[in-house]
Amino acid sequence: MSTLSLKPGWTMVKFGEVVKNTNLVERDPKAHGIERIVGLEHIDPENLHIRRWDSPSDGTSFTRKFVPGQTLFGKRRAYQGKVAYAEFEGICSGDILTFESKDQRILLPELLPFLCQSDSFFYYALGTSAGSLSPRTSWAALQDFAFPLPPLDEQKRIAEILWAADEAVGKNLQAKKQLQETMTTTFQRLVVSSKPEKQKIGDLGTVITGNTPSTKNPSFYDKREFMFVSPADIGSDKYVSRTEKMVSSSGLESGREIPENAVMVVCIGSTTGKVAMSSERCITNQQINSVVCNEDVDPDFVFRLLKQMEEHFYRQASCTALPILNKSQFSAIEVFVPSLVEQKKIVAVMRDFENAGICLDGHVDNTRSILDKVRQGWGAHV
Repeated sequence: MSTLSLKPGWTMVKFGEVVKNTNLVERDPKAHGIERIVGLEHIDPENLHIRRWDSPSDGTSFTRKFVPGQTLFGKRRAYQGKVAYAEFEGICSGDILTFESKDQRILLPELLPFLCQSDSFFYYALGTSAGSLSPRTSWAALQDFAFPLPPLDEQKRIAEILWAADEAVGKNLQAKKQLQETMTTTFQRLVVSSKPEKQKIGDLGTVITGNTPSTKNPSFYDKREFMFVSPADIGSDKYVSRTEKMVSSSGLESGREIPENAVMVVCIGSTTGKVAMSSERCITNQQINSVVCNEDVDPDFVFRLLKQMEEHFYRQASCTALPILNKSQFSAIEVFVPSLVEQKKIVAVMRDFENAGICLDGHVDNTRSILDKVRQGWGAHV
């Protein structure tokens, strides 16, 4: 990139000319009052704020110290895009680099984390990573990253916009969290006040444990016609609408078919308790029990009822080395179920909550879009 194409007052600099990688060492954090240990797992992509950490009392082999105002960058598996702005002191993993501005009159510290989140820095970090299983970049490579640096007054303006957008995203995410909590308590209150009857899950419909069509028969898998749901396909979404594995019509016939709107619950393995609904007729593997609801039960209500029991299901199953909640155990679990009329009323209220959540998600997406456009502005201003 030629310096002749830069805007007046802007200069091309190398990362290492304006940023230093501090290597502060602390071998006894507990003795010196340091209360937070941060690993890569505690830094969330696209979130500059560290909200989770371990305690020195849990023990640690980490010795790298960071202080408020520094930018933390995950050098291992840089494709995860883990960048954070330190708002407290702590000890971090050796796979986290600790950056700070060499001279605050040249580069504002509060602008540095957004630079590290920019596409150009991200792709440079990826391009300089080495290793197959756990690729890492290095300070020696990153310090040669070149970028256009605006004058200080423009840095201040950009930083103000970026942090304002970051704050707006945080407030909307917090509002979404509070909405979810209110939604949970409201659902429970409405169920209790509806004079429900105690029933077993097996009384709500037909419980079907999935199976795996023989892999020795290629015709069961030669066409991707129907979903074959496994625990890995059940995440945070209400419906499973896409699966890694698919089966043909003959594979569907060989399995135990469930219809659209069946409520699926993982009953074997580390994700036992996870709940979702089928978006279309499909089959599941043997790690999933599905409830095909009776006519006097609203599948949407059953989904919400069982969704709130995810942790309960896991606790019930985790008394063995491999968490297992077999069909008979699962079917025998008792729940409180109101009349169909009351179920539909409760579902309608929950949908109002969900619509409010969709609006908040839209605000978050729009604000993140603005933040991203400004963050990438270093490339747009040359």
